[in-house]
Amino acid sequence: MSVPRRLEAADIRDEWLGWALSTLPADQTAAEAAISELYERAGRPAPRFLWVDSPNAAMEFVPAGIPMREFVKTLSIASRLATLGSELREALDRRVGHPWALSWGQGEPDPLDAEVRDPLRDFVRDGVCTPLRLALPLAERLTWYGQHDAYWIAHYDAWRRIGGRTFRGLNGQLDLWATLARSCGWWWPMEELCVVSLRPVSVRTEEQRLHSEQGPAVAYADGWSVHAWRGTRVPWWVIADPTPDRIAQEPNIEVRRCAIERLGWEAYIEQAGLRLVATARDPGNPGFDLLLYDLPDTVWGRRARVLLATNGSVERDGRRRRYGLGVPGHLDDPVAAAAWTYGLSTDHYAQLARRT
Repeated sequence: MSVPRRLEAADIRDEWLGWALSTLPADQTAAEAAISELYERAGRPAPRFLWVDSPNAAMEFVPAGIPMREFVKTLSIASRLATLGSELREALDRRVGHPWALSWGQGEPDPLDAEVRDPLRDFVRDGVCTPLRLALPLAERLTWYGQHDAYWIAHYDAWRRIGGRTFRGLNGQLDLWATLARSCGWWWPMEELCVVSLRPVSVRTEEQRLHSEQGPAVAYADGWSVHAWRGTRVPWWVIADPTPDRIAQEPNIEVRRCAIERLGWEAYIEQAGLRLVATARDPGNPGFDLLLYDLPDTVWGRRARVLLATNGSVERDGRRRRYGLGVPGHLDDPVAAAAWTYGLSTDHYAQLARRT
């Protein structure tokens, strides 16, 4: 694929990323028209609309649903719309599914996957949509994602605009989904009512991941929000008030790590009363030290030690992240503790060229 075409693909990706992260007021007229037409295509009359400030506010009005294995047997509007969407994507995939070499040159990787689909899937679907979904009681609730459906719409849009595909007979429905991605947040279709969420009022990111050190990473008008630290969804206190006591009571190791990073390792070591046991040069990461600390008996729920190490690879911002690993309390040698975390003997770890 030529450089100009790759630049075009990147522009399309960035355009759709902008819609996925948009905090503009919803275009309610456009969204209602698109949803009404989808209802009609599913053989149903247009619904009444209820707009809410956030996906969380919608939970009051959206039924819990039925198990997915039973859902597929129903003829509900949700089932019909799910079928419409699935059939559309299958048909679109067939249109773009012939060998890449016919379009882009022998041996050349798939450019629209690499430039458009994959980065948007990783950032929008996995990095933004999934943390929001996990923050809600969405079990058995079939949800449509509006602006966060941009990751899959963008791929077909790129094929249509620069990939030489016309999608004759499919463009009308694809345009409806594209309109929704440009005009509203999440939505839930029911037989006579469709609940639609407004978009968030703020979205904060860093290096292609949700992140905010000052407050919520995603916030809605009604106050519902999600906090994130470098891409990991965390409770509010990790950002607002991380303390050794809260860290000690947190069962999730990733949340503990984020809270300590937010507080700062030096501050955590001092405030938590960690005692330095030993230090050693890290043979798996030349130029950096391993520091082994005693944890107070009340920390992390057991008698243990923590090994403070430096990441072997550079972060996106150019820094090397320091991280702590819980290790058994009987280990006195930092190198032996590092080896234990890798399942290696001390001698084998010492022979590593470089760990990551």
